[in-house]
Amino acid sequence: MSKPHVVKPKKGHAHTHTIILLHGRGATATEFAEEFFESQDREERFISELLPGIRWVFPSATPRYAETEKETMNQWFDMTSVQRPQEDVEKQKEALKESVEQVLKIIEDEARKVPREKIFVGGISQGCATALFTMLCSGDRFAGFIGLSGWLPFQEQIADIAKRFPNLKYRVHRVRQLVEMKPLPDHMERECPLRTPVFIEHCEDDDTVPVENGQAMAETLDKLGMTVRTEWYTEGGHWIKEPQGVDDFVGFIWRKTMGL
Repeated sequence: MSKPHVVKPKKGHAHTHTIILLHGRGATATEFAEEFFESQDREERFISELLPGIRWVFPSATPRYAETEKETMNQWFDMTSVQRPQEDVEKQKEALKESVEQVLKIIEDEARKVPREKIFVGGISQGCATALFTMLCSGDRFAGFIGLSGWLPFQEQIADIAKRFPNLKYRVHRVRQLVEMKPLPDHMERECPLRTPVFIEHCEDDDTVPVENGQAMAETLDKLGMTVRTEWYTEGGHWIKEPQGVDDFVGFIWRKTMGL
């Protein structure tokens, strides 16, 4: 496992919170970080300027062979189609589990620096999907989850779990079973991850991951009992919407870091 790309808090600012963001399929952590930090708000300020006390951690996916594209690429798990993520979910299971375990180790490392309730997790596209599944399997409550242009793996199965099982911690147990992860030991169960506040944004003209996938993700998380805030933008493609989406992203972080 390669080391994450890390951007420390701005000089002169104490480290108050950490944001762990996962890149999309076919990208790298460094590429994602560099492009992400070029995004600006309405006043043309960069994200890192607006959140100076944040430690940013960008994990790297393992290169894996992509059967559809017939090539090796950085991906958190192989899949038949990002447009139709529910297709052939069994194919996704093994590598998704491996990636979840990889990200959980990074979270464990970061939790030595700040408490878990001061750590945000999230990502874009397949990185969003992987970060979300990691959070659901973690047994932890985080400061927040941020999903950009993404979807929920095993969305139909998780919607069924929400319908059949009212107990929140048992829902987490059933989600872990989807990728054959062992139950969490009792001593590892901290506050339920379903108490983590969620922020999702997606552009309606996204031709890589249809906005309907993001909407289905939001609806299912709501059924699981999570507090979900969504922003759907008319234009912006497969990326964070500038400048409005940057304002909304930063606003979510500000509110949660202040305990609102």
